[in-house]
Amino acid sequence: MAAPTRRALIRALKRTGRIARAVIGWAALLLGAYFFAGWVGSSIPSNRDFRQAADGVEIMIGTNGVHTMVVVPIQSPDMDWSRIFPASELADPSRPYTHLGISWGQKEVFIDTPTWADLSPWLVLRVVALGGDGLMHVEHWVNPQPGANYRPLRISHDQYRALVRALLRDLPPRSPERQRYPGYGTNDVFYDARGTYTAYLTCNEWTGATLRQAGLPTGAWTPFESSVMKWVPQPEGGGTR
Repeated sequence: MAAPTRRALIRALKRTGRIARAVIGWAALLLGAYFFAGWVGSSIPSNRDFRQAADGVEIMIGTNGVHTMVVVPIQSPDMDWSRIFPASELADPSRPYTHLGISWGQKEVFIDTPTWADLSPWLVLRVVALGGDGLMHVEHWVNPQPGANYRPLRISHDQYRALVRALLRDLPPRSPERQRYPGYGTNDVFYDARGTYTAYLTCNEWTGATLRQAGLPTGAWTPFESSVMKWVPQPEGGGTR
């Protein structure tokens, strides 16, 4: 290789390296700004006057460490969830289910990643950059127990009815055309939902928006799991699900 050509190649490699470092630096800066904005937004209280009701409905806010959900009793004087999410749509409808865990997220992530090992970095980057269609995940449980990951709140009947409306805001009406998909096990199922997943409207911000609409304690913007859970006290004595 002639000396001028070699020098040109070296200059091109150096220029490429500078561009790559700049791109990585800006990406790291944007990521840091996003996390900082999430911390600030989730630290601004919504519904700061909330007090747990002496008499009302006990719900729970659940987490798997990354993703949050709202847990509600299937039957109560204010709502019969079996009309909306019947157990007959499960792989195992025979168990005496008492509660539902309801959450929302990005369709491709929900359906194509049954375990965290299935979640590729490329999928994460694509979802963060481009977003995607929303999907609702509904888990049916039998007498879930309060604990560090399932934290109870006793709310008034008015608040619970507002919570019901908030949980249903992105669910299309039940009809033969409403699409559903098999869940990860025998006790859960997915439903097509309204809304588009974005870097702003994450699965956890959907939970936070649901709580805000019902007058329950949360932050002004809750993009992360910790953004939601830090507003819900753990039950005394801990416990497990």
